[in-house]
Amino acid sequence: MAQSQTSSQTHDVIVVGGGLIGKAAALLLSQARLSVALLAQPAAAQAAPGNGGDPWDARIYSLSSSSQALFERMRVWQAVDPARVNPVYDMEVFGDERGSLHFSAYQAAVPQLAWIAESANLERALDAALRFSPQVHWVDARADTLEVDAEAASVRLSDGKVLRASLVVGADGSHSWVRSTAGLDGSVRPYEQLGVVCNFRAERSHRDTAFQWFHDGEIIALLPLPDQHVSLVWSAADGHANQLLALDPKDLAERIGTFAKGELGQLTPVSARAQGFPLVLAQAKRLIAQRVALIGDAAHVVHPLAGQGMNLGLRDVAALGDAIAARESFRDCGDATVLRRYERARKEDIGSMAFTTDGLHKLFSVNSPLAKFARNAGLDGVNMLPFLKKFLIGRALG
Repeated sequence: MAQSQTSSQTHDVIVVGGGLIGKAAALLLSQARLSVALLAQPAAAQAAPGNGGDPWDARIYSLSSSSQALFERMRVWQAVDPARVNPVYDMEVFGDERGSLHFSAYQAAVPQLAWIAESANLERALDAALRFSPQVHWVDARADTLEVDAEAASVRLSDGKVLRASLVVGADGSHSWVRSTAGLDGSVRPYEQLGVVCNFRAERSHRDTAFQWFHDGEIIALLPLPDQHVSLVWSAADGHANQLLALDPKDLAERIGTFAKGELGQLTPVSARAQGFPLVLAQAKRLIAQRVALIGDAAHVVHPLAGQGMNLGLRDVAALGDAIAARESFRDCGDATVLRRYERARKEDIGSMAFTTDGLHKLFSVNSPLAKFARNAGLDGVNMLPFLKKFLIGRALG
């Protein structure tokens, strides 16, 4: 991977943000023979979880078929450690009373519903691919200013260097500097909840099944990991979440056991401590500005109850790559028409997912007897309609 040397450089694309989404965008665009400057700290050699720390990464993602296909397309999936990835063949969803819903890959005639993978596992595979990409130039500096004209965008760095490119891609997360600088800040609505995450080993096999419980306005999910491990994502109200974070992991395991009802047997913590992150619903004003495109959390943040945040971001990456690849020969990759095509391609998917996850959160946050009856009956009703379940699975698969 090339390093920055000169005080001024010209590239096709500048990607701001070195998370999974930023790295995926840099790699995909570089594979289209574009010169890409990636603004992030250089990739350090990452020890696999378990070497002196927690055996499993706290950041676990549920990857849809479309996400897995994108990683395969970039020749990254082949480098992901398969021993640390688990397929999901079934999903069991339980209401706060009697309602339940079962999704099956077999019934939907798909190979699997999702893949559960650690962020560190995916990042190591991406880093390896980036290191061997001569088109990617890693820039270890902070972006200070952004200037745009009809011909290009210029980013001045904290070290005084200037990068110039046809397109700046904002992949710098929910507090995006690119989004703010480009005047694209939109709506942000806190859910007043934290996502509490922790990993456990189950006494009994999870059978490659993801479990989810709706309870008093909160959502508890257990995602399957290899060797009978499971990853907890508990979306809890701020006050309750802080209580959960203060618990010893063994006590937290007992709390989860009240929902699992012995389905997995005793849960043994493998994380030193639970971690928490705030949950919000956020949407940029637009996905594009002059010579600027937003992807991932810089563009949108949804409730994690459907596990689709990372998948939405990776579909942004794929759509941006497709729009650039399909551009006419007389258009550069930051051409306004190319960017409008990208924005149109993503509008329905992003809006639909935000509406669905926010609606489900609202539905299960109301604690009146009538609301409880309606949502639990709704789960049972969907469970008896195979064609509707297949449609929902198709949406989740991307």
